[in-house]
Amino acid sequence: MARRFSAPYQMESMSGLALWARRLAVFAAIATLASIGIVRFGFLEVRPAMATFFAALGLAGLSILLALAGFVAIWQSGARGLGAILAALLIDALILAYPGYLAVQYHRLPPIHDITTDSIDPPKFEVLSRLRVGSGTNTAVYAGLYSAEQQRETWPDIETVQLDVPPQRAFDIVQAIIKKQKWLEVDARPPQAPRFEGKIEAVARTLIMGFREDVAVRVLPDGDGSRVDLRSSSRYFESDLGSNAARITKLIKAINDAADVAPAPKKPAAPTPKKNSK
Repeated sequence: MARRFSAPYQMESMSGLALWARRLAVFAAIATLASIGIVRFGFLEVRPAMATFFAALGLAGLSILLALAGFVAIWQSGARGLGAILAALLIDALILAYPGYLAVQYHRLPPIHDITTDSIDPPKFEVLSRLRVGSGTNTAVYAGLYSAEQQRETWPDIETVQLDVPPQRAFDIVQAIIKKQKWLEVDARPPQAPRFEGKIEAVARTLIMGFREDVAVRVLPDGDGSRVDLRSSSRYFESDLGSNAARITKLIKAINDAADVAPAPKKPAAPTPKKNSK
């Protein structure tokens, strides 16, 4: 008697929702990287470029919705595609993790963008003021009393740096730190008579998006030592999400650490008394 064979095993079909979730996640990742490049290299104005970035985040969110719907469909029908869903969710999580952190910062921190150690007479942007007059840019004028109060409540430790070194040495310390940070120095005037006031203006950039944030430094004599006032201000957007305060805080620490290990200025040698010839 001939053996009877059953019909060949039919594999379950791949879930279309799972496939589209993965495709959208990959496309969102590409769009996110492209939008970051557009912002960093200035291919578009900041606001249109940010619209591209938020569109990419929207695609990642849509991918998550499709992945969840695909999971429900797979659970009910037994179709394949769980691996594609997990891959999509992983890519989406990587895309949305940092923006999610920034969203938390936005709700946690005050909506200010101008941080200084001296809110009464903050260091001024002179050269950099010419770059802060276009459409959508923040003014070079200090944000004022409201910003100062918000800063004081959130970052009370941001204060003028008092150093036991002369103004020229303090100026050299700050300038060396700025060069080490690879900020773009646009103006540097060492302390000179009669006021012995030193000034530095530089442009820093945020880590990922590369937004330009302007930095001004003022060095003044203070008795036998010196005082250093700092200012860091975002060129765009009303809220900096804490980036300027973080920069000023790190700069204050770096200045104090460098001044602590700075060699004391050499005192001129006392003249040797001349012997009377007989």
